[in-house]
Amino acid sequence: MHAYAIREERFGEPMKSFEREVLPTWDPGPGEVLVQVMAAGVNFNGVWAGLGEPVSVLKGNPLGYHIAGSDASGVVWKVGEGVTRWKVGDEVVLHCNHTCGECEHCNGGEPLACRKQQIWGYETPDGSFAQYTRVQSQQLLPKPNHLTWEEAASYGLTFFTAYRMLIDRAGLRAGEDVLIWGAGGGLGVFAVQLAKLVGARAVAVVSTEEKAELAMQLGAHGVINRKEFPDLAQRENETDEQAGLRMLATKAFGKRIWQILGEKKGPEVVFEHVGRSTFASSVFLANRFGRIVICGATTGFQLNFDVRHLWMHQKSIIGSHFADAGEATKANQLIERGQIRPVLTRTFKWEEIPAAHQEMFENKLHGNVACLVGAPREGLKNLEETRAALASHA
Repeated sequence: MHAYAIREERFGEPMKSFEREVLPTWDPGPGEVLVQVMAAGVNFNGVWAGLGEPVSVLKGNPLGYHIAGSDASGVVWKVGEGVTRWKVGDEVVLHCNHTCGECEHCNGGEPLACRKQQIWGYETPDGSFAQYTRVQSQQLLPKPNHLTWEEAASYGLTFFTAYRMLIDRAGLRAGEDVLIWGAGGGLGVFAVQLAKLVGARAVAVVSTEEKAELAMQLGAHGVINRKEFPDLAQRENETDEQAGLRMLATKAFGKRIWQILGEKKGPEVVFEHVGRSTFASSVFLANRFGRIVICGATTGFQLNFDVRHLWMHQKSIIGSHFADAGEATKANQLIERGQIRPVLTRTFKWEEIPAAHQEMFENKLHGNVACLVGAPREGLKNLEETRAALASHA
């Protein structure tokens, strides 16, 4: 099969690390499914995989190569022994929670507590930037009929992560307020929609007027352009002077939140995934008894904040990591019913997969982004249309 492989000697920026190769096609084992990929979603973990940072995805990998990609839409090509729920020809989307399926956590407990839990396409080598991908049968979800292949491939990792963060981990409720960092990005566009759906008010933090307009269209109560507060971000090895300026900027930022909400209070929930540059502000800005829910740290993993703001106002920090099959199913049903929509802002061609990741690395993308793999063109929604399109070009 044709695939974009990452090898240790090519670690670096995506234009260097992603290289097209011809590799053996996976053979699905018991409980596994081989899916012909029609389109694949672009996520930052593909960038991390290519950089070999913060950890090497090839450590302990006997294959010597890694295929990235933790989102996909496609068609079931082959099923392994014991798979009865899915059959060849089924049109599917995939979630990326890969578990052992045997422990007590996977059977009646919390699957994300499984000690063998991994993110498919990042911690496993058989991701979606290939003609075929290998997944566990529990990772399959029905493809929403009204979506194109590229739309269906674009949302899984980010939407299912946002769903778990806000609905199950933070317990966002009607009447509450939520501050959403990066509201124009892949996670943020779904956080805004979920807040609107449950009856909460979202204050969206963005970096451009284009993203501000998008956030308002998706249902934000108000927006803040973070570039109006240049001293807000916490720097590595921050000086006392920089820390003082940051606190002044944080207080000014908080007053802007008050203006948007129409009352002197902070948000009950802060949606965090930025890490070092914003986390101290998140703890400070959250309302008394507020919840800061975090799923990542794109600007740095070592966090430094004034813990007095946490304990004296009895706030909570909540960790969250992707979603389990049940949460992914519930979230996918919202897509199927049209209550939440993907925000596909760009579709790349097969030969542009390295460039797509390069643009993500350079922060030139927003919303959800996908790449065509097996689908011959954009706009196709099912296998019948795809076969007809392929036949017309034969």
